[in-house]
Parts: sequence; C-alpha cells; structure tokens
Amino acid sequence: MKFALCNEMFGSMPFEQAFATTRNLGYTGIEIAPFTLAEGETVDIRDVSDAKLAEVKKQAADAGLQVVGLHWLLAKTTGFYLTSPDAEVRRNTAEYLQALATACGKLGGTIMVLGSPQQRNLLPGVTYEQAEEYAAEVLRAAMPVCADNNVTIALEPLGPAEGDFMMTADSGVQLAKLVDSPNCQLHLDVKAMSSESDPIAQVIREHSEWMVHFHANDPNLLGPGMGDVEFAPIFAALSDVGYTGWVSVEVFKYEPSPEEIARVSMEYMQQFV
Repeated sequence: MKFALCNEMFGSMPFEQAFATTRNLGYTGIEIAPFTLAEGETVDIRDVSDAKLAEVKKQAADAGLQVVGLHWLLAKTTGFYLTSPDAEVRRNTAEYLQALATACGKLGGTIMVLGSPQQRNLLPGVTYEQAEEYAAEVLRAAMPVCADNNVTIALEPLGPAEGDFMMTADSGVQLAKLVDSPNCQLHLDVKAMSSESDPIAQVIREHSEWMVHFHANDPNLLGPGMGDVEFAPIFAALSDVGYTGWVSVEVFKYEPSPEEIARVSMEYMQQFV
C-alpha cells in the first residue's frame, strides 16, 4: 500500500512547501482538490492553464511525490449537478468532468474521487431511481475522455450526514454497473463507511472487486489513529483482498496543525503495514 495526503489540508501554504512537508513525513503521494489550483470564491478547472498544471506536476515530482489524482471535484463550482433533471445541467456537468479528467491526466494523476454531495443529493420531485439514471448518463458521457487520459472516476459513497444519494458501498457499485465502464469504479472512505450497518472490514472485503481508491480518516473529522476507529482490522482487510492502491489521508479539521495530523496519521498507519 502507498500513502498519500490530500493537499487542501495545507490551506494557503505554497505547493512547493506543502509537497516537501508531505514527503518529509513519509508520504509518497499527493491528492489534489481542484479548487486549490485557482483563486476565488468559485473556480473552473478550465481556467487553470496547462503551464500551471505542468508546474504543479513538476513541484510534486521534485519533492519526490506522485500526483494521485483529484478529489472534491465539484466543490466551489457553479452550475453543475450530477443528478439534475435538467438535461442542459447534466450535459454541462459531463463536460466539466471531461475537463477535470483532462487536467488530471496532465497532472499525472489517474484517480478522480467523485464525492461532492452538494451537487448530487436528490432534488425535489426526483426519485432515487431517476437520480441514479441521471448520474449514470452524466458519467457515461465522461468515460471516453477518462479513458483517453488513463483516469478512473472513483465513486464515493457518503453517509447520511452528507446527504441522501449513494450512501452505501452497495449503491456505489450499483451506479458503477449502470455506467458499465472500466473507468468508473468504487472509492471507499473510513468516515463514510462508519455509518454502514456492516463492519468496515466486511464492507471492504465484499466490495474489493470494485475498489480502486481508499481514504483513511475518522468520523471525528481527523486522521487515522486520532479517533475511536480501530484500523487494525481495516488494514488487515485491505491486505487480505490484495489492495495495492493509494491510502490517502483526508481530514476535515486541521488542528492542532496539518503537519501534526499528517505525522500522527502516518505513525499510526505504519503499525499495520
């Protein structure tokens, strides 16, 4: 297994410094939130120049890091919605996912984690089955560009605290089956899986065939080892299913400091590998 950090935890710290810190703490990958590539209340990946993408890719490489890919795909954007009944909104969303896949490829990344609950939750009058079909339509339209850039969209189930669409690993697999592409698979997140009825290790084992990416965190919004979740059975399950992909630390609280969170998380996870 390979360990990565999600870069938004470093806030406004310059990429070069954040990447060096990440590598010095033992991580070998960096996962990037697109909104960190631009400034402003709203962002559009299409406004990020090829030169900027090349610069970030080089900064990561110079620090000894691999760019894992992108997450928080639709955060701080406007006009996009995965499950909208409006055909134009769905078309625009598919085009934006295509642009993200192109940018991800230029950064050297291969994974795009699709969470973004505020752009996928059920809208008034839309049933779950309709929303699922709308989402599958959007994702299918993005698949050729993903394939061209060697990028896989990893669907991220999220718990009920985040919303009401794709809340379990089962529902993530169901949507991936509707998309029916090798470039659309499953992402699993410890915080989200903590809301499932089955133990996390069981969820991992039962969905390993579809899993291409993994986030390590705790329901308390901090990193692994900083809350009540016991990771020994989680890493045992990852090992048992032969998972060799990235384990990215994604947190939502940044105190006492990003560096301390990253250090404690790494020291804790290294016990199990």
